[in-house]
Amino acid sequence: MAEVVTKGTGKVERTADRAEVQVNFETVGSTRNEAVDQLTRRVASVEPVLERPGVEVRSRQLSVHDNWDGQQRAGSRASQQYTLRVEDLAQLDDLLSALVAAEPTWLNGPQWQLAADAEAIREAQREAVLDARRRAEGYAEALGARLGTLQRLSDGDGETWAAESTPGRAMAAYGGSVGQAPNMDELNLEAQQIVVTVRCTAAWTLLD
Repeated sequence: MAEVVTKGTGKVERTADRAEVQVNFETVGSTRNEAVDQLTRRVASVEPVLERPGVEVRSRQLSVHDNWDGQQRAGSRASQQYTLRVEDLAQLDDLLSALVAAEPTWLNGPQWQLAADAEAIREAQREAVLDARRRAEGYAEALGARLGTLQRLSDGDGETWAAESTPGRAMAAYGGSVGQAPNMDELNLEAQQIVVTVRCTAAWTLLD
């Protein structure tokens, strides 16, 4: 029995309702202990900022190592990197302002996310199957045949990413004076659209 195999794609847009931010603080000292002591003092003012509601510290990563100038040791460096998840986007601007005012070595974000994407994936799956069927019907008509029953369906992985029309934004470390909170209003950090894409491959019988 003849069959036709088609691919279908379903895409659904949702507004991001969660954001992730990465921030790093770095200090140097003549010894490892001195570098760590300076780092401890530097992040002491940062930790209370991370305790606000709607902000979750996903990870704290400490790195301590010696600096080298050729074959000679030239002091030490210590850094602490935070990965933050912001569930309450109303907190995002104030959080970023406070972090930048604390003079991080670098800050990247926000990376936009969906807190729950199951419903969007199901809708995209329906669109993918409909797309595959429309394509199969077109081939059947072109052959002067009728589309029969579905024989096989291969389900691809659901993928989530930022829409190309609204690319993700990254922030560099702020260069103002210590303790000065920058104005974040002009950076346009509104939640962007997330595109959930599902692809499938379907095989259908062709009837005379």
